[in-house]
Amino acid sequence: MDRYQLWGGCFDEEPSGVLRRLNDSLAVDSRLYKEDIINSKAWANELHISGHLSNEDNHCIQKGLEQVEKDIEEELLQNQRLKDPEEDIHSVVERRLQQIAGDAALRLHTARSRNDQSATDTKLWMTTALQRIQLEVLKLIKVLVHRADREIDVIAPSYTHLQRAQPVRWSHFLLSYAWMLREDVLRLEEQRDRLSTCPLGSGAVAGCALQINRERLAEQLGFKRVTPNSMFAVSSRDHIVEFLNWASLCGIHLSRLAEDLIVYSTQEFAIVRHSDQFSTGSSLMPQKRNPDGLELVRGAAGLLMGDAFSFGCVLKGLPSTYNKDLQSDKEILFRSYDRLTDCLKVATGTVSTMQVDSKRALECLDPGMLATDLAHYLVRRGMPFRRAHHVVGAALRRASALGVDLQSLPHQEYVKICPEFGSAEDLQALFSWEASVEQYSSTGGTARLAVRDQILQLKQWLQQYSNAC
Repeated sequence: MDRYQLWGGCFDEEPSGVLRRLNDSLAVDSRLYKEDIINSKAWANELHISGHLSNEDNHCIQKGLEQVEKDIEEELLQNQRLKDPEEDIHSVVERRLQQIAGDAALRLHTARSRNDQSATDTKLWMTTALQRIQLEVLKLIKVLVHRADREIDVIAPSYTHLQRAQPVRWSHFLLSYAWMLREDVLRLEEQRDRLSTCPLGSGAVAGCALQINRERLAEQLGFKRVTPNSMFAVSSRDHIVEFLNWASLCGIHLSRLAEDLIVYSTQEFAIVRHSDQFSTGSSLMPQKRNPDGLELVRGAAGLLMGDAFSFGCVLKGLPSTYNKDLQSDKEILFRSYDRLTDCLKVATGTVSTMQVDSKRALECLDPGMLATDLAHYLVRRGMPFRRAHHVVGAALRRASALGVDLQSLPHQEYVKICPEFGSAEDLQALFSWEASVEQYSSTGGTARLAVRDQILQLKQWLQQYSNAC
C-alpha cells in the first residue's frame, strides 16, 4: 500500500529534527480527533452527494473513520497520548484511515486543505467547549444565589478603598458577583452565535474548485451559516481572540471574588471560614489554614490575561492568509480553557462549602459606618446634603476628640454642632444595623425586599436559561 506524506512530493530530504520539534503539533491537536473525524465524515458525504465520490468509496471512508475514532479513543484512554509519527492529528487520521479503507482514503482530501480543515475542527471543538464552560459559570451563579437566599439576614460591612463603608446584607455582596458572572454568560452566548460560521469548503485560500453545496455541508456539521470569503475563512482567528479575551475578563471577575473571600477569611476579619477541601496548611506552622485554592484562582487571572495578550501579539502584522504562526492558536486556546474551567470549579466548591460567621460579621461593624445615615437624617429634615455632610463630619471630629464613637457621643454635643439633629431619641433610633440597610429599598439596594427581588430575578433567569439550553 502506497503511503503519501502530506506535503512531501517535491521534497528530497526529511525536515530536521529541531524543525520537527517546533513544527509537530500532534501532542496538542490530538485533542481534536473527534472533531477531525466529524469534519472528514461530513466532507466525504458532501463529496458523494455532489458527485465527486462514489457510493462505495464513501461507504468505506465512513466505516473506516468510525473505526479510527474507536482506536484513537482507546489509545488515549490507555496512554493519554498518541505515539504516531505524523506531525498532526489530521495526518494521523488520514494514515490510519488508509490502513483500514485502502485507496478510498486517498480520495478524502479531495479539494480540502488543512487550512480550512483545521479551522473547522477548532470551531467544532469550541462550539461544544464554550457550552461546557458556560454551564460551569451558571453553576457558580446558582451557588451564589442559593447562599444569598439562605443568608439574607446576615448583615456585614461593605468596603470601598478597602475601608469600612456602610452596612449591607451579606447576600447583597454575594449577588454583586452573581450579576457580574451573568454578564459573562451573556457575552459568551453572543460569542457562540458568531462562532457558528463554517469555514469548510474554503480550500487553502481561493475556495473549492469542485462544485459543492457549502450551506448543506455547514448544516451537516451543525453550523448556522458559512464564511462569505475563503481568504477570511482560513486566516481569521477572531473567534479565538474573542474567547481568550472573554476568559481573561471572567478570570478577573473570579480573581476579585477570590480576593474578597481571602480577605474575609483572615483572622483579622474572620467572617468566612473555608472548608478543608479548598484549604491547605503550612509545612512549618501547624496553625495555618491557607486559602490556596482562591489564591491560585487569583493568580490564574494574570495567566489568562497573558494568554489573551500573547495571542494578539502572534496575530499582529501577519500577512494574509494562513501562516504557520497560527498553529499556536490551539495550544493557547486549550490552556486557557482548561485553566478557567478549573478556576470556576474551585470557586464554586469554595463558595458552596465556606462557613459564614454572622456574629463576627456584626462585630466588624462600627457606629462610624452610619455617618451617611446621619447625613440622610438631616436631609430628610430639610438640610441641603452638602451642609449635612459637613455637619456630620464635624460630629465625627468631635467624637474622635472625646475618644468615643458616634453612638456614644453625648446628645448635647450633637446639638452644639447643629440644632437640627433633634432629640436624643430620634438620634439613637438611627443606630440600628437593620434600620440602616432597610433604607436602601430602591431597585438594586440592600434592603431585604430589594435583595429578594434580585434573587427572584436571577432565579427566573437561571430557570429560563436552563430551559433554553
